[in-house]
Amino acid sequence: MSEALQILQKYWKHDSFREPQEEIIQSVLSGNDTFALLPTGGGKSVCFQIPAIQLNGICLVISPLIALMKDQVQNLQSKNIKAIALTGGVSQDDVIDILDNCQFGNYKFLYLSPERLQHDWIVERLKQLPINLIAIDEAHCVSQWGHDFRPAYLKISALKEHFPTTPFLALTATANKRVQEDICKNLALVNPKVFTKSFTRENLAYHVIKTEDKLFKIQQILTKNPQSSIIYVRNRKSCVETSQQLNQLGFSCTFYHGGLPAKEKEKNMQSWLENKSQVIVATNAFGMGIDKPDVKTVIHIQLPENLENYYQEAGRAGRNGEKAFGIILTNATDIGYTKAQFIDVLPDKKFVRDVYVKLNNYFQIAYGEGYNESFAFNLNQFCAHYHFPVIPTFNSLQFLDRQGILTFQSESTEKISLQFIIPSKEVIRYISLHPHDEPVITTILRTYSGIFEVETTINPHLVAKKAHTTEAHVEEVIDKLAASQCIILHAKNNDSSITFNEVREDDLTINRVAKFLEHQNKLKQDQFQRVVHYISDENTCKNKMLLAYFDEITKEDCGICSYCFSKKKANPTEITQNVIQLLKKEPLSSREIENQLHISSEATIFAIQLLLENNRIKINSNNQYYLI
Repeated sequence: MSEALQILQKYWKHDSFREPQEEIIQSVLSGNDTFALLPTGGGKSVCFQIPAIQLNGICLVISPLIALMKDQVQNLQSKNIKAIALTGGVSQDDVIDILDNCQFGNYKFLYLSPERLQHDWIVERLKQLPINLIAIDEAHCVSQWGHDFRPAYLKISALKEHFPTTPFLALTATANKRVQEDICKNLALVNPKVFTKSFTRENLAYHVIKTEDKLFKIQQILTKNPQSSIIYVRNRKSCVETSQQLNQLGFSCTFYHGGLPAKEKEKNMQSWLENKSQVIVATNAFGMGIDKPDVKTVIHIQLPENLENYYQEAGRAGRNGEKAFGIILTNATDIGYTKAQFIDVLPDKKFVRDVYVKLNNYFQIAYGEGYNESFAFNLNQFCAHYHFPVIPTFNSLQFLDRQGILTFQSESTEKISLQFIIPSKEVIRYISLHPHDEPVITTILRTYSGIFEVETTINPHLVAKKAHTTEAHVEEVIDKLAASQCIILHAKNNDSSITFNEVREDDLTINRVAKFLEHQNKLKQDQFQRVVHYISDENTCKNKMLLAYFDEITKEDCGICSYCFSKKKANPTEITQNVIQLLKKEPLSSREIENQLHISSEATIFAIQLLLENNRIKINSNNQYYLI
C-alpha cells in the first residue's frame, strides 16, 4: 500500500482515491509543476494536502476565498494537522507571530490570499520557510478570461524566482481551454503535467422547466424526490421567504445566507447535513467545501449569473453516484428580471470611484493612509448615508475586493463589548464553580486590562486562539457570564466588514484598475447571454450544451436531461387517455391532473384543450374538469 493511500485512510477515512487524484499526487511528489482541472466534487484539496503531509516542510496554499480557507484550516486542525491562515484584517504584529509559528512551530499548511504576496516583507519571510509545495486554488482567477479574474494572482509567478525547485500545483473546477492555457502561462509553470477530468456527470440530469408557479413545481419535485435537496435563490429575503413557504407546506426546511450569525449558520448547516432538514434554501454564499454525497436535487428558482457558477452549484447533487437532478425553474419574466439584477447594475468607472472615495470618507481615512485598517460595515447604512443604490454599490465593493484594493467580507460580524460588574474575588468564586470556563475568563482578564472599570470591546477570535478553544465556546462563556449578571454585555451586528489593503490614493487607485472593470463588465454580459441561450434552446441536449461551454465536445445526447426526456415522453393520445381515466373517478383541476400524472404543465394543458375541443370534458364552477 502506498504512503499516500495510508494517509488518505488515516485522516480522511476513504479506502481509495478518485480518479485522477493519485496520479496528481504522484506528479507533485516527483517534483513536477502540475495543473489539475477537477470539476466540482472531484476532491481538489486532497491533491495538495496529502503530498504536503508526506513531504518534510510546509505547504503554501494560495486562495482568494476567506471562508474556504477558514473551513479547510478547521478541517485540518480537527484531524490534528497543524494549519494556519493569514487572512485580511490581521495586524502586522499578528502576521509576524503567524509567520514565526510557521517557521519554528512545525506547521504543515499556511493559507494566504494572493493580495498578501504584494507586500515584499511578507515574501521575504516566506523565503525563510521550508516550503515543500505551493498550491494555487481557484487558479482560473489568474486569467482575464476566467469568471473571477483577480490581478493579484499575476504576482504568484514571482515566487518561482525564490522557490525554483518547489513544485507548483494549480487547481480549478471550471476552465475552458483558453483559460487553461492562460493559467499555465501566467503562473509560469515549467513543463507542467496536465490532468483534466471530463465535465460529464453521467448520473446528473440537467432540467430546465418552464412554469408560472414555481412554488407548486418545487412542491411536486420535493414530494417525488424526498431526499436531501438544495434550493438556490438570489438574495437573503428570498432565502427566508422560500424556507418559510416550504415549511408551511409540510417540508422540513432550513436556510443559509451570508448575513446569518456564525452560530445560526452552523446550526442550520448541521440540521441539513444530519438530514434533520430535507431542504436547505441558500444564496451562493453556501456550498464552498460542502461534500454531502446524498444530495438528490439542486433547484435554482432564479437564473444563475453564469454557467460556471451553475455547473458548480448543480454539481453538488449526486456525488454518491446515484441519479440526481440539477433543475432550473424559469418563466417568461426571468430573463428581463435577471438582466436588471446582474447586467443593468454593473458599475462604471465613475461610480466605482465615487464609492471608493466615499468609503474612505465614511471611515475618516486621510489621503495616503488606511493600510490594513479594518472596520465593521453595514452596506445598507452606508448606501442610505450617501444615497447610493445598493446593488451597484455591492458590485463596486466586490470589484474592489477582487482587485485586492480592499477585502470585503459580506457576512455577519458581531462586535462584542463587555464590562465586569462584580468584584474580582467574586469572579474567582464564579470560576471555582465553573472550572471548564476558567481558560476563557482568565484570557479575557489578562488580555483586556481595565475591563472592571470601563466597557471594553473584545475580539472573540483572539480570545479563542489564546485560550486554545473555539469562538463558539468563548461566546457561550460570555453568554453565561451575562446570564449570571457578572458582566454587562452589548453585541452589535454588522452585515459585513471592510479591510483596506492599500493606502488611499483615489484617482491613482481607480485609474490603475479601470481597464479590468471594462473587461469584467463585457465578460459578465457575454456570460449572461450564454445562460439565456442555455435556458431558451429547446432543441439541444442540456448536458451537451454545458460540455460545449467548457470546450468538451460530445456527439451523444445524455438521455436524461429535460430535452432528452421530452423526446421520450408519452404521446398526446396516451396522455389524454390517462386524463380520461383520472376524471372517471372524480372532477379534477388542471393542477391536480398534472400532479397525479407527473407530467409537465404544457402537456397537461395540451391534453385538456384536446379533450375540450372534442367535447369529451367540461369545466365546472370550481375550475375542475369532468367527463361529459
